[in-house]
Amino acid sequence: MTPIGRDAEVFPPYLYEAYRATIRRSPYETLVEFRPTLSELTGPGPAVSAVTPEDADLTRNAGTGGEAIGERIIVTGRVFTGDGEPVPNTLVEVWQCNAAGRYRHRVDQHGAPLDPNFLGIGRCLTDAEGAYRFTTIKPGAYPWENHENAWRPAHIHFSLFGPSWLSRLITQMYFPGDPLHALDPIMNSIPTAEARARLVAAYAHDVTRPRWALGYRFDVVLRGPKATPFEPFEPAARAGR
Repeated sequence: MTPIGRDAEVFPPYLYEAYRATIRRSPYETLVEFRPTLSELTGPGPAVSAVTPEDADLTRNAGTGGEAIGERIIVTGRVFTGDGEPVPNTLVEVWQCNAAGRYRHRVDQHGAPLDPNFLGIGRCLTDAEGAYRFTTIKPGAYPWENHENAWRPAHIHFSLFGPSWLSRLITQMYFPGDPLHALDPIMNSIPTAEARARLVAAYAHDVTRPRWALGYRFDVVLRGPKATPFEPFEPAARAGR
């Protein structure tokens, strides 16, 4: 089943058997739309007003005074409508594992070390041209429980908020040349190679800072024929079981 109102050639289906978690959580019946309430129609509000420039530097925002360990990178891009217009003042949030492939989360207990100077979360607002920019470290690959020898390729999670909670979109950014792309069922649940390619950042030499950090560019298109694939998320619908 493809998410309601989404292009089947771009967006992943709810059920993709190679991604085993979808077998348990995909809906068994047709989704039922319901009328959104005030809580869905209002925006992030205080979350936007509290954003500071320091939030966008994941190498130093842990509050320890130290710097995260790993390959320092700059990730930047722009957010566009389906008509190619920039989207300003959008809350962009990211989260990722550290350079060793471990999240700072109680559920992640695999044997890679934690970095006391790395929280793995950051946020910023797009400017008048729809641009965002983060400084971070390149995340490592990590094992997961899809099967005995399953590994996720290096990636950064992105969340974008529009003017209300209903307009939240979540996706993942991957890195060019990763051999794990072909083995990753999450990435390959996206039906076409063209759509999958929209999730791979491009190395950007003009963003790279000499002797300091490599640069990557990752633009996000919210809808239309060139839309960035987003994870299935339908807050305005309820699945029967």
